[in-house]
Amino acid sequence: MKTNATDKTKRPVVIQIQHVTKDYGKGRGNFDVSLNIHEGETVGIVGENGAGKTTLIRQIMGFIRSDKGTIKIYGKDAYKEADATKRYIGYIPGEINFPDVKTGNIFLHDYGKALGMKESDFAYADEIIKRMQLDIRAYPRRMSKGMKQKTSIVAAMMLKSPILIMDEPTIGLDPLMREEFLKLVLEQKERGATMLMSSNTIEELERVCDRVALITQGRVLDIADVSAIQDRYFRDYKIEFADDASYLSFLKGREDVLRVKPEYDQVTIRVDKDGLSALFDELEHYPVKYLTEVKYTLSDYFDEKRKEIRHAD
Repeated sequence: MKTNATDKTKRPVVIQIQHVTKDYGKGRGNFDVSLNIHEGETVGIVGENGAGKTTLIRQIMGFIRSDKGTIKIYGKDAYKEADATKRYIGYIPGEINFPDVKTGNIFLHDYGKALGMKESDFAYADEIIKRMQLDIRAYPRRMSKGMKQKTSIVAAMMLKSPILIMDEPTIGLDPLMREEFLKLVLEQKERGATMLMSSNTIEELERVCDRVALITQGRVLDIADVSAIQDRYFRDYKIEFADDASYLSFLKGREDVLRVKPEYDQVTIRVDKDGLSALFDELEHYPVKYLTEVKYTLSDYFDEKRKEIRHAD
């Protein structure tokens, strides 16, 4: 049974971000950010380069102190009690720096054992290594960006931590490996992990997240419930008619038109679910060349939100 974001937001809060600001000057940083992430929830953050995504993640990890506001993980202060909160977190950083060890295998074993993994626990690491096609014999500091990213993914996920924090984790991965990574994220979700993932690619977040926060210029513009968007109460349809007269007749007096292409006798309309039968009955009286549903995406939703904000300003 599918669990939506509303169900998960009834669970306990694991990461609590309240009115957080980190001001680097000249509009850089983030400003008055608030976001709660609940147990077992996967939340995405998306925004342009420099929007403040990495700054927020580094604040959550306790690497930098916020100028204002608080971040708590399981009730502990993310900065003041960072040593304690990091024990709960598997982390994929945006900038990867490995220690000077001979092989990726040595790094992963040293890292895992330092965090309490037993030798038997490394079977799951071996599975991820195989699926991500990672050569763990390589010298970590000379790895390509993609290989470093894969090593970081293994290091974070093999811990089976209750929390996963991922800063643009698919950068450097080819399409095949991106797909495999998203499958791994969904598996982590299935086991109940609480996750925060930043990305410049909305489509990735739409695949795996319960909610997605849109951040621009350091501020949260909106937080979208992905299930609500996918199960929206309306549908968009593109219709092309066989002739100009039919096209113009269909358009006359309509208030549900989104876009028109007169040169192709095409119109895109938005119809409530309850109105679909009436639409199909109406179209039986017209010569229609084709009718197709235009999928409404998270990207479409955020584009509309940006337009609303611009018009309000």
